[in-house]
Amino acid sequence: MKLQVAIDLLTTEAALELAGQVAEYVDIIELGTPLIKAEGLPVITAVKNAHPDKIVFADLKTMDAGELEADIAFKAGADLVTVLGAADDSTIAGAVKAGEAHNKGVVVDLIGIEDKVSRAKEVRALGAKFVEMHAGLDEQAKPGFDLNGLLLAGAESQVPFSVAGGVKLETIADVQKAGADVAVAGGAIYGAEDPALAAKKLRAAIS
Repeated sequence: MKLQVAIDLLTTEAALELAGQVAEYVDIIELGTPLIKAEGLPVITAVKNAHPDKIVFADLKTMDAGELEADIAFKAGADLVTVLGAADDSTIAGAVKAGEAHNKGVVVDLIGIEDKVSRAKEVRALGAKFVEMHAGLDEQAKPGFDLNGLLLAGAESQVPFSVAGGVKLETIADVQKAGADVAVAGGAIYGAEDPALAAKKLRAAIS
């Protein structure tokens, strides 16, 4: 199982600093949607130039103009981009077309999708590299949020999937047991007193 750090910071400088601290322990460096909105495409290029050996994941959350948005992100240095599962099939197919042109990949983010299992199968058939079983920060903040729903959906979907939302040292073994291909840790790393140590512990917990 790969480890992905989600960088939900707001400046290129802060993103580069965090990426530099944790890069040796992670496989995928994700540039969060707020970061890309704040800094634009140059943050993708900056992180890829600093870490050419890492998979750089641009969390665009594209909802329309799939081919165009994916193309500009791939040209900026992204290896993976996200399209929302709620987008039209043609939007996802367009992003996949751009990915094929650049020999890169599209991840479909199932945030807000009620029937994640069915949609996961549909978008995988459209060419998604994997799907992201995702609970956003707002959903995680609700009383009674439980990571198990994401894990069950991932296991039942029987397609390659990542898990994002509540992944931390106490839950990463469950994520792996559910069969996830990628565990996405955000606040558990960037919110830690020592992000490098937090990333190192998460890496060590992946058997």
